[in-house]
Amino acid sequence: MATTIRQIRKVELHQHLDGSIPPRTIWRLMKSHGLAPVPTLREMRRRLQLQPDEEGSLLAYLDKFHYPLWITQFYENIQRVTLDIVEEAYAHGVRLLELRYSPAIHTYAGLTPRQAIRSVLAGMNHAVRRHPDLEVGLVIISMRQHGPHIAKIIARQALAEAQHLHNRSGVVGFDLAGAERGNPPRLFRDAYEIARRGGLGLTVHAGEDEGPERIWEAIDLLGADRIGHGCSAVGDRALLKRLARDRILVECCLTSNYQTGATTRGTPHPIYTFLDRGIPVAVCTDNTTVSGTDQTRENRLLLDRLTVKEIEAIHREGANHSFIRKAPLLAERGRRPASRAGRTE
Repeated sequence: MATTIRQIRKVELHQHLDGSIPPRTIWRLMKSHGLAPVPTLREMRRRLQLQPDEEGSLLAYLDKFHYPLWITQFYENIQRVTLDIVEEAYAHGVRLLELRYSPAIHTYAGLTPRQAIRSVLAGMNHAVRRHPDLEVGLVIISMRQHGPHIAKIIARQALAEAQHLHNRSGVVGFDLAGAERGNPPRLFRDAYEIARRGGLGLTVHAGEDEGPERIWEAIDLLGADRIGHGCSAVGDRALLKRLARDRILVECCLTSNYQTGATTRGTPHPIYTFLDRGIPVAVCTDNTTVSGTDQTRENRLLLDRLTVKEIEAIHREGANHSFIRKAPLLAERGRRPASRAGRTE
């Protein structure tokens, strides 16, 4: 059965670059820069992956991004790690991949945000030349803690590298990430309007460490096409109806959600409620290195309740919601306006 799962043609719509760099790649690049924070690759792997006694906090999870940032401040390094991430995803059957990435946190050594974006795209283009059957796109993240003004700058930088403006891999979407508390979606309306007018797909991390009201804001005020995590939606029947009615896909990250406490261990993951309510979902890894997972493992988790054919159907539907221009039905779906009808019971 594991072999069958591995062979499924998969769609990955929510994978962060910084949290998915293979430990051996980080170790090799650190050594090339004369850095040795730990004595062995085994210890480096332990520092990069969330440990069982660290579970239950989103902030503890995000702290695992510390070491990768040491080496992702340089163009060639970012290009290298991107290629390695894509290669690992391809080995697990991913044939449509959206990586997401915050350029602002990769500018500490002198790169501009646009150069940081281009470094990822260079790695993606290299991967596509190796694997012509692979579709890739980049979703640009603005970090909540950087505030609304930086978000507008990042949105404009993302548009300059948009896929539909270039005959190569490019930026396909815009995202908001980071701790939700104290950083409500409504503060970022202007940045999302810039991205929407520029033709980018819109996704928002929401309902991961705050309640369903953040998901409502992401939909009604930011015009989200998709929701990242969205775990708290299960407690709001009206919101579940809205997600189903508007065909707003939820990017579900099973392992990560249990690790951060977004979903309680021992309880069914919200993905099953979403499926029962007719809400489109995608099976996503979030951060393969931090979570110690991959697409094969995430899909295997579903086998307790779903058949292989049902899992394959999830991936086919996920392709329909991809922001990559060549993905089926994207042109037919069009773009939702930034403000839509309110809550319905």
